[in-house]
Amino acid sequence: MLVAEGLNTYYGLSHILFDLSLRVAAGEVVCVLGRNGVGKTTLMRTLMGLTPPKSGSIKLKGQEVAGRRPYQLARLGLGYVPADRRIFPDLTVRQNLIIAQKPGAPDSGSPTWTMEDIFKFFPLLVKLQDRLGNQLSGGEQQVLSTARAVIGNADLLLMDEPSEGLSPLIVGELRETLMSLRDRGVSILLCEQNTKFAFKISSRGYIIDKGRVLHQGSVEELSASEEVKDCLAI
Repeated sequence: MLVAEGLNTYYGLSHILFDLSLRVAAGEVVCVLGRNGVGKTTLMRTLMGLTPPKSGSIKLKGQEVAGRRPYQLARLGLGYVPADRRIFPDLTVRQNLIIAQKPGAPDSGSPTWTMEDIFKFFPLLVKLQDRLGNQLSGGEQQVLSTARAVIGNADLLLMDEPSEGLSPLIVGELRETLMSLRDRGVSILLCEQNTKFAFKISSRGYIIDKGRVLHQGSVEELSASEEVKDCLAI
């Protein structure tokens, strides 16, 4: 589904990602873990085309896409749920969803999502559909941001710190939602600081620090590693 190799990304003269490589298979949930400021958000922005890499390769479904614009990547089946959610504050929940709704990629094997499907899958949004974006709580905004990416019929979701700032109850509900999306064939690349949350829904993970991959492996291998525990302070 996604293969990134040797990514080097800069902000001006500041080198942020150093020869970073990772992969996500179709139908897989993969987590990227690390403390604040280690390059997780830059990685998401690089993959989504918001901060293109200076060098390296990004292949989506076997097609080289490094340097392409975000709208082009969205048409190929890539969805993005940013850490700050980016809800349109003056539009209703339904309008936020309508704006994002589009057909799936031509070669997509995933089912097409309709508005009716979204409201069934995210029942919280039914009673909120006429509420403005700026009237939503943080948890409600996170649900809407996720639903907005899903109704774009993405085959692969990039999710940046989805559990940040949410109550334990909402985090639990979000976990169940992501597992259900996985069961429907949606691939997910998840950047997180919440190790417990990430390990419960992922099959594999990468531990990064200072823009480099320090460790990678199955969640069982990572959770048993003392080096990983020291790196993440868990």
